[in-house]
Formats: sequence, structure tokens, C-alpha cells
Amino acid sequence: MRPELLLITQDGSPTLVHPRFQEAYSSRYGAWTQANVLYLGLTQTHAHPAPRVLEVGFGLGMNFRATLDSCLRRGVPLDYLGYEAFPVEAGVLGWVEAPLTEEAARVWAEVRVGWAAAPEPLILEGPWGRLEVRFEDVTRASFPQGWASAIYLDPFSPAVNPEPWGLSVLRSLYHAAAPGAYLATYSVAGRLRRGLAAVGFEVRKVPGVGKKAWTLARRPLA
Repeated sequence: MRPELLLITQDGSPTLVHPRFQEAYSSRYGAWTQANVLYLGLTQTHAHPAPRVLEVGFGLGMNFRATLDSCLRRGVPLDYLGYEAFPVEAGVLGWVEAPLTEEAARVWAEVRVGWAAAPEPLILEGPWGRLEVRFEDVTRASFPQGWASAIYLDPFSPAVNPEPWGLSVLRSLYHAAAPGAYLATYSVAGRLRRGLAAVGFEVRKVPGVGKKAWTLARRPLA
């Protein structure tokens, strides 16, 4: 699927608008900032010794790139499992750049090559760790149980794409999370927060960047 419009967000990083949903893939207030502050930072992935990240809404790979860059800088392995129901064409991934280190940029180049040639799913491994992207509808996906140290919930908004935000998916994400794992998302919709609490997460609003608040949830330790 080919997005139709390139946007430069407020921190200077680019994103694209999806032609079906008419929403940007990342925050207009800063695509790179959101990836680093919301997803990488609030989930404590930036400090984890061996992150295992599950992402709903891989999109243009901005959150993966931020996480990869952080892990490479720290010298820790990354295991990343992404789900994407509406994959863009391989060439589109090259339209949206990110300020990566040379090593992270090499890995991202391998992702782009693999994306073009891959059967489903895309699997890439190296000294840096492992990436798997499953091109699936998450309402029918089977998540690994008790696996994720962090969950990035980043599909298009509940208003235009309600299925990934539904109670059955949230319940599956709870069971995919390891005890103590964090789930972060840009949405603060009341129905979402009530759903997260209903399946067992501890839920709170946190200050956002460019918007008033984001949602941070945690699977209790016991």
C-alpha cells in the first residue's frame, strides 16, 4: 500500500499519511520524538539489558529504528516482533529517514532489502539481535505468552481502525507481556483505558509531547 503524502513533523523528522485512514503514521508533533520518548523511554526499553519488544502497528519502522539504535549504542541484544496488517511497498520505507548511527542504518538497509523479497513473515537476524514482522490481522494473531518486556501499541487510531484496540486484542497483549512489562500508546481514549484495566493492566495517563497525555500500562509483577 502506497501512502500519498510526506509530512515533516515538528522535530524535523518525516512521516507519511495513509490513504485509507487519512492519518499520519507517527505524531505530527515529532515522529522521532514520539518513538524515543513514548515507546522507547516510557516502557523502560532504553534501559533494559535484553529487550523483547512486541509492536502492534509496525508501520514505517520508526519505533523499531529508535529501539535498534538505542540497543546498538548500549551494546545489548534486541528481539523485536512486529505486526503490520497494511504493509507499505518496500520502496516507501526509504522515503522516511531517521537519524541513525552507521551500524543501525546498515541493519535498516537489510530490513528494506528483506522487505522487498520476503515471504511472510519477514525474519532478519544478526549480531545485533532479531526482527520478525508478521503481516497479520492482530485480531487473529497468536502472540507469544509471557514474552514481551515492552509492548508498543501503535496502530492507527481507534476512531478509524478500532479492531486492534478491542478487548480481545488487549487481553491477548496482557498475556503476551512478561510480569512487570510496560505497554505504551499515544491514545488516551476512555474505552481503551477501561479495556486495559479490565484485562489486568495497571493504567495511568502520563504527560505527552505535543498532546496533553499518553497512556502507560503495566502488567503487575504478581
